[in-house]
Amino acid sequence: MGVWDVINDLVEAATPWGIAEAEAPPAEEKAEAKDEGSKSDDAEEEEAEEAEEEEEEEELEDPKEKFEEECRNSKQCAPAKHHFDECVERVTNASDDDEGEKEDCVEEFFHLAHCATQCAAPKLWAVLK
Repeated sequence: MGVWDVINDLVEAATPWGIAEAEAPPAEEKAEAKDEGSKSDDAEEEEAEEAEEEEEEEELEDPKEKFEEECRNSKQCAPAKHHFDECVERVTNASDDDEGEKEDCVEEFFHLAHCATQCAAPKLWAVLK
């Protein structure tokens, strides 16, 4: 056994996400499980119905997303959106042959996000009260 084998064994023993391998039950247990399965099918059907009912419940919509989208397109955030759109267009049209630094629009994005958040906050608090 080499050094690497020892290290690999230690790593496999220490990792919590090892592969879980289960053995199949013997044939006798399978037959018994089928007999008991008819009894537990009713319970499984009830659980499935409960899960469907939970899925049918309306999922709450986050009003923050709606308000921020409205604010991004509003007159108040128009300058930030304009700068962001210009930057995106400039970066998209930039050729890959440039050996200089690559430009990104992170700063413009954060300015737009900040503007949208500041605009949406009073509307959001009014809805949440």
